[in-house]
Amino acid sequence: MLRVCTAFVLATMPVAHLVAAPAVTGVIEVVDADTWDVGGARVRLHGIDAPEAAQTCRRADGSSWRCGDWATRQTRLRFQGRHAVCTPVDTDRYGRIVARCMVGGRDAGRELVAEGVAFAFRRYSMDYDLDEKGAAVNARGLHAGQVQRPSDYRAARRDAGAAAAQQVAAANAGCPIKGNVSSKGARIYHMPGQQHYDRTRINPAKGERWFCSEAEARAAGWRRARR
Repeated sequence: MLRVCTAFVLATMPVAHLVAAPAVTGVIEVVDADTWDVGGARVRLHGIDAPEAAQTCRRADGSSWRCGDWATRQTRLRFQGRHAVCTPVDTDRYGRIVARCMVGGRDAGRELVAEGVAFAFRRYSMDYDLDEKGAAVNARGLHAGQVQRPSDYRAARRDAGAAAAQQVAAANAGCPIKGNVSSKGARIYHMPGQQHYDRTRINPAKGERWFCSEAEARAAGWRRARR
């Protein structure tokens, strides 16, 4: 009876649970420390998190340095142009293959964390927890100074962006007319309640702006939206 039940369960399980995803292999093109192109496929290294490209850190003497750029350069020195065999673990929200990658028989993610080039991404895996602790104790790489964890850096940037958006909204609260520039260069303003008002976004880099009155908008050369 057990054999029959087991056979039934296996027969009804989705194929994805029975067949492991094929390995991703090929020459490495380093995008940044934790994101590579391997054989043309975009791969996010599982279990590690490296500083963002624009991220800066502080050395022991208090001076700042571009640790995100440094992490990318260090990764290129170690792995650029070499051959990797990556075992998929998941797919992230950006469509990247999340995988463990072996290079020359060694776990690339573990090496990066152990050398202080990246952090253990404990939110997703504890595989490299001890490797990071060893790097921290020996002040290797990023651990030689003061560094904000990449996840905290990203969260701070999101919060700053949200705060800036709120400030813009508050500044324009008394000037609700949206001066939009169309794809053909036409300058059109939208009044609250008009058909396209809510979905119209203002981009100052394109010369778009807010107006406090229709008279102000017309004087600046904008015309009213027809709907």
